[in-house]
Formats: sequence, C-alpha cells, structure tokens
Amino acid sequence: MPDIGASELLLIVVVAILVIGPKDMPLALRTVGRWVGKMRKLSSHFRAGMDAMIREAEMEEMEKKWAAQNERIMREHPGTPSSEEMTGESPPAPKTAPAGADSTKQVPPPADAVPKPAANPASAEGGVKPAGD
Repeated sequence: MPDIGASELLLIVVVAILVIGPKDMPLALRTVGRWVGKMRKLSSHFRAGMDAMIREAEMEEMEKKWAAQNERIMREHPGTPSSEEMTGESPPAPKTAPAGADSTKQVPPPADAVPKPAANPASAEGGVKPAGD
C-alpha cells in the first residue's frame, strides 16, 4: 500500500477543494467512501476464495498422504481386519454347503473368524450353578 504522509494528504485535500469546490466536497467524499468500501469488500471476497482454494489443496494432499500411509500399513499387516470388517458395515456372506452336500452338516467357520466367548452358564440361568459343582 502506498505510504501517504501528512504533507501529501494536505496537498490532495487542497487540490480537491479547488477542483471540486466546497459545496460538492461531501458528495465526492461519500462517493469515494463507497468505492473504497466496494474495493475492500471485493478484496476480502477474493482473499476468502483464495484461502478456501489453499485449504482444499492442503486437504487433498493430506488425504493422499493418509491413503498412502494406510496402504503401506495394510501391506505390512495383511492379517489385520479392514475397517469395514471392524465396523460391521459389510459383513462377509455366510458360507453355504455346495450343491448335493448333506444339508444337516454345519459348515465350519472361516479360519480368520474371531471366536466369540462362551456364555457363562451361571449367568444364563439366573445365578443357579449347574449340578455337580
């Protein structure tokens, strides 16, 4: 921004009074004030747009870094369940017996399935212990 000193400002005011005249000076100052306000508003809008673009570019860069890091971790630890499996959003389809197989036989669970803890018989029967204990 240009640096305007007191003597330069005084010279501008004197020239403005001589050229515009004292009667029209308030109207001219209001007009200049409106222009300055519009310019400030336009520059702040432009600056906000540029800041938003910079933030979006930084977010895209961070997402790429995150995806690369996630891919590297998944390569290093292939046995770890994915986030979909952990959240239960898309559970694996149940395995069915092949055609012609005995339908009374149970299909064994997959090797990577996490076993569920057995229910405590005492808690299931309302605190009654099974006979023989």
